[in-house]
Amino acid sequence: MEYFEITGGKILSGTIDVRGSKNATTPILAATVLTKEECVISNIPLIEDVYRMLEILQSMDVTVAWEGERTVRICAKDLDAEKMDLHTVKKLRSSILLLGSLSARCDQFKIAHPGGCTIGKRPVGTHFDALEKMGVKVSQDDSNYIIDTRGKKSAKVVLQGFSVTATENAMMLAASLPGKTIIKIAAAEPHVEDLGKFLVSMGAQISGLGTHTLEIVGNEKLHGASHEIIPDANEAATFLILGVATKSPIRIENAREENLDLVLEKLKEFGADFKVEENAIEVIPNEKLKAIEKIDTRTYPGIPTDIQAPLGVLATQAEGETMIFDTMFEGRFNYLSELEKMGAPSKILNPHQALIAGPVRLRGSAIKSFDLRAGASLIIAALCAKGTTTIDEIYQVDRGYERIEERLQKLGADIKRVSQ
Repeated sequence: MEYFEITGGKILSGTIDVRGSKNATTPILAATVLTKEECVISNIPLIEDVYRMLEILQSMDVTVAWEGERTVRICAKDLDAEKMDLHTVKKLRSSILLLGSLSARCDQFKIAHPGGCTIGKRPVGTHFDALEKMGVKVSQDDSNYIIDTRGKKSAKVVLQGFSVTATENAMMLAASLPGKTIIKIAAAEPHVEDLGKFLVSMGAQISGLGTHTLEIVGNEKLHGASHEIIPDANEAATFLILGVATKSPIRIENAREENLDLVLEKLKEFGADFKVEENAIEVIPNEKLKAIEKIDTRTYPGIPTDIQAPLGVLATQAEGETMIFDTMFEGRFNYLSELEKMGAPSKILNPHQALIAGPVRLRGSAIKSFDLRAGASLIIAALCAKGTTTIDEIYQVDRGYERIEERLQKLGADIKRVSQ
């Protein structure tokens, strides 16, 4: 077991790089099994969720060879889904992305109920509804989903909601099927578009990427391809909020403004200012931040739910009250109980609404991370706080942020990883 020990109150400065997108990497890794040929994926973030996905692929006799620090060569020629490590599948929410790609390669297979962050109910009905419209039959027992794909076909698919992973599963299966599949109510996040670009490079035809309607003409013999993962917009937003909250002149490289438009606008409402360059954004500190009326998380291009908790921490440093709505998950406010230990006044009005008041000088405390984004948010809080904070359950942070303590140390942060 490891924990972070952080002494806050320092002004940070310097440059921090944004790594490859976690939410693009896991579906693209899943998509490599669509072909028997080799795929080369670069700019991979070195995080726990990626390692677990690679382990699952290897358990099915998929070969994985690292070429340099952030590039892997993958070949699924000998794919055997019956050998899937179901124990690891249970630990990883992203393993649900294997539904689409394995449906393309296998007539029948089973997959364990996936794990992931404890942020509330994350139903998979939208996934199964989409696949069933494409001729896939799904049943389940106490531990596994049993998938029969022998009737798979191209189809018109209207998703039950803007589900990122359901969109990605439908895209992967459609990319391998002859004929045209139309996916409506599709998610349009940058990482969904990145998956689409990878599928196109494998031989699929896709129109509508970046919109809520996709038309996909599949290819039964998809070929190998090379692809560079896009920078992680959620990580970029986390570092932007860190700079604003700690009033620090941080430069974030590999941050793409076009993927952060509304996040930047909300931060400007708080009183933040930025210098935007072609491939970098620099925080210009403002000593006085003001609360904003409402933060409302929505599907892209709205404010991502993954950024709600960092914005909640920022609200503790702004003058006035900020109302936060998280319409997507009912467990996203777990971090507020930890902020209260640090002296932040907040009120959870219902599972989807909370009120946060500021400004408050947070104080060091012993706290823990409940999920990936909460963990990153509490690091921001600890760096704002007076005194020393310890954060337990940091595996959650490692799932999505690569060696974050080493990168923050280069900015002057007093943070260290301690083994118990």
